[in-house]
Amino acid sequence: MIIDTHTHFYDPSRPQGVPWPDPDDNLLYRTALPGQYRALVKGRGVTGTVVVEASSWVEDNQWVLDLAAEDPFIVGLVGNLDPTSDTFSDHLRRFAANPLFSGIRVHGTETFMGSQTMVRRLALLAELDLELDLLMGVPDLPAAAYLAERIPGLRIVINHIAEVPIRGPDHDPVPAWIEGMQHAASHAHVYCKVSGLVEVTGQARAPTDVEFYRPTLDFLWNTFGENRLIYGSNWPVCERYADYATVQQIVDTYFTAKGPEASAKYFWKNSKSAYHWLER
Repeated sequence: MIIDTHTHFYDPSRPQGVPWPDPDDNLLYRTALPGQYRALVKGRGVTGTVVVEASSWVEDNQWVLDLAAEDPFIVGLVGNLDPTSDTFSDHLRRFAANPLFSGIRVHGTETFMGSQTMVRRLALLAELDLELDLLMGVPDLPAAAYLAERIPGLRIVINHIAEVPIRGPDHDPVPAWIEGMQHAASHAHVYCKVSGLVEVTGQARAPTDVEFYRPTLDFLWNTFGENRLIYGSNWPVCERYADYATVQQIVDTYFTAKGPEASAKYFWKNSKSAYHWLER
């Protein structure tokens, strides 16, 4: 059983189009819907997905929820709502009424540091039993610990290992990332999505050997432990650097070696704890 906690679904052929991807993106500017994804992962053990909404249009959250109403393969949605907007709380309460709505993803985390207004608004996620995905780079990592300290009831998921560069087995992770991740991981309700690996290699076609990624994976394992690491493919974005089979195989090789229970936790059990996705 595998729950892929990071897919993007969209349809540029809609009358209103899409705000992302850009029409000039020859790889991503295409229809990316559950049917295409299911065909891609057939036989790979994937039984459901949590969609992460990349569109900034509020009503596109409802668009994905409408997709999910027709397709039980979608077990959750991480929505896209702007916490700097005065309408944030109203929109959040509206979408939270749907049990498939798992939380939201935000970026630009510098706006949260020192802002009681932002902390108060994001605390509503915890009140509604929702989670917070953080799309961040290494310099933004202090915001993860900052929010974890101020909203102790909020489940937080760092996306794409905070986009740290991975340069191979002879290169240790950068010190700022090590420090930031350790600080974030010291809070028991902070998770890390082990996704985006192939995107940060600096190579047009990412290496396929798990050994290239091992120093980074070992650090994450030693820092977050077996209970707070989560699988996500970042499909279809990952296809710019590697095919889906490669993306899955890298982490499958690593976590399978940790034993069947650790592998099950990584591929679905931990995501259930973080996202409270709906069993369908």
